[in-house]
Amino acid sequence: MLSDIEIAQQAKMKKITEIAASLGIPEEDVEPYGHYKAKLSEKLFAETKDKPDGKLILVTAINPTPAGEGKTTVSVGLAEAMAKIGKKAVLALREPSLGPVFGIKGGAAGGGYAQVVPMEDINLHFTGDMHAITAANNLLCALLDNHMQQGNELMIDQRRIMIDRCLDMNDRALRNVVIGLGGKINGIPRQDSFRITVASEIMAILCLASDLGDLKNRLGNILIAYNLKGEPVFARDLGAQGAMTALLKDALKPNLVQTLENNPVLMHGGPFANIAHGCNSVRATKLALKLGDYCITEAGFGADLGAEKFCDIKCRFAGLKPDCAVIVATIRALKYNGGVPKAELSEENVPALEKGIVNLVTHIENMRKFGFPAVVAINRFGTDTDAEIAVVEKLCGEMGVPVSLTEIFAKGGEGGTDLAKKVCETIENKPSHFKPLYADELSIREKLDIIAKEIYRADGVIFTTQAEKAIAEIEKLGFGKAPVCVAKTQYSLSDDPAKLGRPEDFSITVRDVKLSAGAGFIVALTGDIMIMPGLPKAPAAMKIDCDENGNISGLF
Repeated sequence: MLSDIEIAQQAKMKKITEIAASLGIPEEDVEPYGHYKAKLSEKLFAETKDKPDGKLILVTAINPTPAGEGKTTVSVGLAEAMAKIGKKAVLALREPSLGPVFGIKGGAAGGGYAQVVPMEDINLHFTGDMHAITAANNLLCALLDNHMQQGNELMIDQRRIMIDRCLDMNDRALRNVVIGLGGKINGIPRQDSFRITVASEIMAILCLASDLGDLKNRLGNILIAYNLKGEPVFARDLGAQGAMTALLKDALKPNLVQTLENNPVLMHGGPFANIAHGCNSVRATKLALKLGDYCITEAGFGADLGAEKFCDIKCRFAGLKPDCAVIVATIRALKYNGGVPKAELSEENVPALEKGIVNLVTHIENMRKFGFPAVVAINRFGTDTDAEIAVVEKLCGEMGVPVSLTEIFAKGGEGGTDLAKKVCETIENKPSHFKPLYADELSIREKLDIIAKEIYRADGVIFTTQAEKAIAEIEKLGFGKAPVCVAKTQYSLSDDPAKLGRPEDFSITVRDVKLSAGAGFIVALTGDIMIMPGLPKAPAAMKIDCDENGNISGLF
């Protein structure tokens, strides 16, 4: 059996100008990065603005498990399958982060015969968007430290710095650092920290900005510190937004690539869903809606995290209205939720499946709370038995939800045609009545309470003293009505990763709340979420190699 990278390396890719031409994009709007990837011009947005929007399909999933769900694989395969049944679909995905690529999760370009290519480029430096975001973030930090070094005219309180540096890598040693050591000329000594680039506010800003002007304004609105009088200091007070915009002007343009079956993909932006808001860029999604009859996009992790943020943050800001959700699950993962150890998941276990399937039920219910229909996609494994499949089909039938057994990993688009047909039928026959979960005018506490009870099925929310203090300060600054982005474990509906299935009798503890004024939302920190992940004992990087001819191996 071929590995993902071996399959990708055998792909017969088309020149990126051909992929663009299939969407009606003129060659002058294509800015190639080599033969097989490109940026799309700013002019293209103006040229397509009067075109009608296609239908918006959100791909989400149950809570992830070590058994794997294959959400990106299903997203890619669905796009390929749409082409197989004669539909014009454009896939809009997030870009991978180098941290997981070299860590434990691996790449994020799909798998098997449903991948986005060139796979090696996408999973490594791609078009440099992550590096541009890193540079812009660290420029802001450098300007802040330099301002304090050069006299501190703004009277910035060194004890109340609200931004930190970033790096697109898993590196636990950088979580807490001390900078400015070595004498007067080397800067003011202070405690600092790093976060992974995909968790930076600038990543969120890039993904939510509508154009360069909006990007520049949002960058200027980043809260960077408080002064000695307790007043807020923003990036615009340093005059930083212009230079930061200059670093990000090309990164703001969506990237065009292709699937193994030469279908178009807009891959742009990559915030994590357990730390940040978990969606690709608004610009890529909106452009995909103009270029195709269907836009297939993905939200990170399960419907309790990525899909909730997609609906309550991204759709709210961008005016998007999803037409259908695809909820990805595997029978193996549902058995894991029912208490089966990973080593025993290949064995038939109907009682465990019947116990763990409550996780799928919860995510189906979650999508209904937003007012649009769903289709369940079972990413089929060879070890799935007829009895186990019957359990899932019966459950979905009772809930009135179409279910499709997909073999996308092994067969590409051909393995997903049934799913594609059921998605199209659902969109045609079940109109969407999309609405966010909560109203704009509610308070931070009220919004968190609604998310906790409606999406996580918690009894309520417990706020620590630090969280209460932070909320009061945010409300005083005038941001109390902003949407809420919950930083929470992806492995459970609760804030405890060990509680699988559908936990009961628990509360969500919010330990701190941060303002992302440029992004326009509030971040609520729950559980033990690390904004700078660490590497595992045996990092994926140890298996990656490059020979003397530049051929990469070991990259999944």
